[in-house]
Amino acid sequence: MNDLTQLGYQLDGYVATLTLNVPPVNALTRTLNDELTLALDRISEMDTVRAVILTGAGKVFCAGADLKGRAEVIKGPGDLPAHSRRTRECFHAIRECAKPVVCAINGAALGSGLAMAASSDILIASEKASLGLPEVDVGLLGGSRHAMRLFSHSRLRRMMLTGMRVTGEELYRLGIVEACTKPEDLMPMAMELAATIASKSPVSTRMGKHTMNVIEDMSLRDGYRYEQDMTAQIAKTDDAKEAQRAFAEKRAPVFTGR
Repeated sequence: MNDLTQLGYQLDGYVATLTLNVPPVNALTRTLNDELTLALDRISEMDTVRAVILTGAGKVFCAGADLKGRAEVIKGPGDLPAHSRRTRECFHAIRECAKPVVCAINGAALGSGLAMAASSDILIASEKASLGLPEVDVGLLGGSRHAMRLFSHSRLRRMMLTGMRVTGEELYRLGIVEACTKPEDLMPMAMELAATIASKSPVSTRMGKHTMNVIEDMSLRDGYRYEQDMTAQIAKTDDAKEAQRAFAEKRAPVFTGR
């Protein structure tokens, strides 16, 4: 990952930490967009990574789209559709990453930043965190469909129509994040959570995340049938057999990812 310039990468055990690093507010530039997509695609095929933490450097998680750089990206016919496609795929890269993604929201996550958080698997927030859709103040839209995965009808429309931000404490009260921590406790908690995920069978976590993505928009009958089919596939793996042996022998399992 030495070719990344606006995205930090650190591997600790089986946990990869990706840090948005575009001072001063980690706006989603074209470079950051492309690097985040690339890194997550690589991680999907790296046996050395079993879980991911996504966070931001400094006081802001991501303040949204890079409005200042927009003119450099959108210059002529075809540029806007291409830009929109790249942005969509960045968020999908988080959701479709084969490894579970823990989003550690260290500060404001606005617009595109909210979409990144909503595309992650597990969310935790600092007391300094907030989620918002400020596009109404700059004549744009963005992120509302992603936010529908997190917020109720009335709250989301209030956010979109007024620019209201929801604080970390309120996010926890609403059950949107798993915890609201002191700023200094955010990354240790994210690492503890990601390390717990990484200690499980990588086959099970990978296939489990894939299954949850697939069944999210299915009916109850079709979704549970698909989940049953995937369970049958997982049960055939070496890791599943090892888990059952370890349970019977009252010892910690040793997973190989097969």
